[in-house]
Amino acid sequence: MALNVPVQTKALESLSAIDGELSELQASLNQQRDALEATRSELRELEERLASHESSISDMDRTRGELIQEVRQMSVQIDRSREKLSRCRTEREANAVQRELEELRKLQRDRELEIQKIDGLTEQAQGEIDALKEKQAGLAGELGSSEGDVTNELGRLEAEVASRQAIRAETVTQVDKPLYRKYEMIRKRRGSAVASTTLGTCSACNMMLPPMMFQQLRRGETIDQCPSCNRLIYYVLPSEADDSAEGAED
Repeated sequence: MALNVPVQTKALESLSAIDGELSELQASLNQQRDALEATRSELRELEERLASHESSISDMDRTRGELIQEVRQMSVQIDRSREKLSRCRTEREANAVQRELEELRKLQRDRELEIQKIDGLTEQAQGEIDALKEKQAGLAGELGSSEGDVTNELGRLEAEVASRQAIRAETVTQVDKPLYRKYEMIRKRRGSAVASTTLGTCSACNMMLPPMMFQQLRRGETIDQCPSCNRLIYYVLPSEADDSAEGAED
């Protein structure tokens, strides 16, 4: 069965226009979804960082408490060693107790330094927590004020996509099946699958067509493929091409 070139050309033009609209709608959908998800993802990341800092502070508080307990115990031991020193009868005993005292005091100083270090780290972590909470509140407020509008816009775009897809499904039935398979193969590879010619050049890649091919297209005998870009190509009368250009400018 011979291909009805005018009918198929019109169907391909409609299909290509619909696919262009669908591509733009899908890009808008993806952009809106990505922006919303990026904000949500940033909030989740902030929550995880807050939880991590709070867990670190909890661990440091526990360690600090243990160190303070050790310092207290060492203070008791130091007091006992002092009493022992006062009871020493020989120089040897006194030297031994003195070394014990010095060791205890060194350990106590080390623990106190560790406590100071933990206090500094805790203060730093608390400062980071405060900054994170401030940022979290700002993002949550931003999301709360925009999420409803974004959700509504997503719903509108999804409805438009569904409407265009329904129209597309109807348009596909008007295209010859082998031609549609070729159209889909080219569209998936090139992004667009249809081109036209009026003066012998491809409207998509601007390359000259072979003269014999151009003459066949001009006579309306066939829908061919551009040798350069492989898009489906058909002939458009100069008057129709001018009308299309004026419509694009409007």
